[in-house]
Amino acid sequence: MNNKQYSPQLEQNDTINIRAELEKYLIHWKWFVLGIILALIGAFIYLRYSTPNYNASTTILIKNDKKGGISEELAAFEDLGIVGGAGKNIDNEIEIIKSRKLINNVIQELNLNIKYLIEGTIKESEIYKTTPIIFIPTDSTSKFLHKIDTTFNVEVLPNDKFRLKDMGGNTVSENTFSENIKSNTLGGFQIEKTLIFGDSDIGKNIKISIKPLDKVINNYQKNINISPISKKSSVLSLSLQSPIKEKAENVLDELVKQYNLDAINDKKEVSKKTNDFITERLTNVAKELGKLDDNVESFKDKNNITDIESEAQLTLQTNTENRKKLIEASTELSLARSLNKELDQNDYLPANLGLSDPNIGNSINEYNQQMAQLKRLEKSAGSKNTVLIDIQENLSSLRASLKRSLENTVRSLQIKVNNLQREASRFNTKISSIPTKEREFLDIARQQEIIAGLYSYLLKKKEETAISLTATAVPNAKIIDKAYASDIPVSPKRKIIYLAALLFGLIIPFVIIYLRDLLDTKVHTRKDITDLTSIPFLGDIPHSETKEKIVINASARSSAAEAFRLIRTNLDFMLPNKESDNGKTIFITSTTSGEGKSFTSINLAASLSLSGKKVVLVGMDLRAPKITEYLELPDRKGITNYLTNDIKLDSLKFSIDEIPDLDIISSGTIPPNPAELLMSNKIELLFKTLESDYDYVIIDTAPVSLVTDTLLIAKHSDIVLYVSRANYLDKRMLIIPETLYKDKKLQNLAIILNDTDLKRGYGYGYGYGYGYGYGIDQDENKPWYKRIFS
Repeated sequence: MNNKQYSPQLEQNDTINIRAELEKYLIHWKWFVLGIILALIGAFIYLRYSTPNYNASTTILIKNDKKGGISEELAAFEDLGIVGGAGKNIDNEIEIIKSRKLINNVIQELNLNIKYLIEGTIKESEIYKTTPIIFIPTDSTSKFLHKIDTTFNVEVLPNDKFRLKDMGGNTVSENTFSENIKSNTLGGFQIEKTLIFGDSDIGKNIKISIKPLDKVINNYQKNINISPISKKSSVLSLSLQSPIKEKAENVLDELVKQYNLDAINDKKEVSKKTNDFITERLTNVAKELGKLDDNVESFKDKNNITDIESEAQLTLQTNTENRKKLIEASTELSLARSLNKELDQNDYLPANLGLSDPNIGNSINEYNQQMAQLKRLEKSAGSKNTVLIDIQENLSSLRASLKRSLENTVRSLQIKVNNLQREASRFNTKISSIPTKEREFLDIARQQEIIAGLYSYLLKKKEETAISLTATAVPNAKIIDKAYASDIPVSPKRKIIYLAALLFGLIIPFVIIYLRDLLDTKVHTRKDITDLTSIPFLGDIPHSETKEKIVINASARSSAAEAFRLIRTNLDFMLPNKESDNGKTIFITSTTSGEGKSFTSINLAASLSLSGKKVVLVGMDLRAPKITEYLELPDRKGITNYLTNDIKLDSLKFSIDEIPDLDIISSGTIPPNPAELLMSNKIELLFKTLESDYDYVIIDTAPVSLVTDTLLIAKHSDIVLYVSRANYLDKRMLIIPETLYKDKKLQNLAIILNDTDLKRGYGYGYGYGYGYGYGIDQDENKPWYKRIFS
């Protein structure tokens, strides 16, 4: 059923009371404290027995990280231009370092696929360098050891003996240390003692675990982290996490070592190939050079030639020099003729033409200066100007002088050119006279020179390669920092674990309380009543820790007793004022049985009687009489007998020792027709009689949700007290009293909440100054764990 159908007050006031929400959780502060304590204890136990991981790291510098550089081993051929290569790429080097090949070498070098473990109180721990025994394969069948996945135990016995056991604890064999053992799984092997073996190791049970090499390689490939320090740096940082610091350090150091060894081996292989190539070429070139030397010797012997080569070279050289002179003379002759023609133009002459006669050069410079002055004066002076006329005369004189000098130079140069031409013809004739066989000799000598040069070059490179072979022993990576692991584990992180435990200890009680309240449909507090109904709230009765049926008397100071006194006071404000002096009738009912209706009736009646009023308690739940049962009294005649027989009412009254001033009338025998009995005319007479004799008539009626008995006699009530039990009644059942109140089937209705928890009362409680002490007295009788969480 939807709460909106029976919660008008909630619809009118849907704001969240933050304080109430907080108090809902703060009231359970002890559970939060317990949750935190348990979580911290759990965190302590986890940290105590969890295996810590330590981080080891090392940094290395990758050498020769030049883009496009030639490798050092091939540098011998760099000047040939036939080889080249790229420098070391950092990403490539990272992949090489993490390659299965190198990690496999590391694992086999350190025997990482074999673990030695020793049992502790709670967990097993690996022993790395401190193992007292060691497993050693001995025969060829053990080469398949890298594929084996097995575990067995070695129990150390006295007298250099040990016992092999399988994982089930069954003894396989008993052997002596260093004894050859044969196994179908492991092949041949030995178990030997290490240097740290001592008498204290006798009796120990050591587990030896052998894992497949591929799995171990995959594990280390995944866990080894390699990264450059920066984008522009060739420095790499290598890190590895392991429960054993020394093991992580050894793995990283060995990995760097294997990387350098691998690089050195690669360099040696290249250098060896280079050296072999040069040696082979030297052998071939030496043979070819020897053949050419033999050809030269045979050719000279056959043609009777000694040093014609030098003579021919001298002739060629002299002819070359002659041709050079001829070209120079012809060029100068051509310049002189051209300059002679320029004189006829009456303009500037070219200067610095390189003529051999310096006087001509000086005359040209003087001529050009005079020409420059002439051109300036022509712009400003008249034709009769004396200076202009003098310059023109000087220019005519200089031109005539230059004309004569140039003509003399031309004649002289022509004679020189003719002489050089004749000399050139003579040399050409001499060169053409060299025999064809001599030219053949020159071709053979030229080949001999080329082969000899190549032979010398290869000898030089052979020495350089020999030096390079020695240089290849230099490591490829420079170790900047050796592997180091801090004493502080990287996991588990103690502070984070404790912080998480603290939060976990707070969250779990919070979630439990939230889910409990979310799924809880029971009525607990006055707020639940006032939020879901519009019925006046008369008061709540706290849970009574005593076993007493009647919680109120003249000296009672408990919370429950004070609650009934407060309800008694509140009744005065809700009971109507009657014109007559008749007593006031108070009906007490509930939704279902078990909500404390009879408990409330008896104690309310006792409370009213203690105030000096005349009170009668009448049990009118004819279907399930509760008053005598509640008071643990034998069944007796009551209302049923009064309605069915002609019995006087006074004969039905009785009292109890606890409340001597209270008259009680029980329900009597259970009738077959209770509804018809309650409709009889004697009911009205009954109420008139009781109201005339008593100040208060307390009627314990039947639950309204089960039968109509209460509604049949409701018109005789002055007020109806509707008892709802906390932690018992479903909130959805509050629609019943709300409907009865709105439909006015029960007049002057008020609700009493029974069996409440004071700690959940949101500030509504009783017994200030009395109930508090009462509560403490009761708590002192509880066990300590109940007192803490009560």
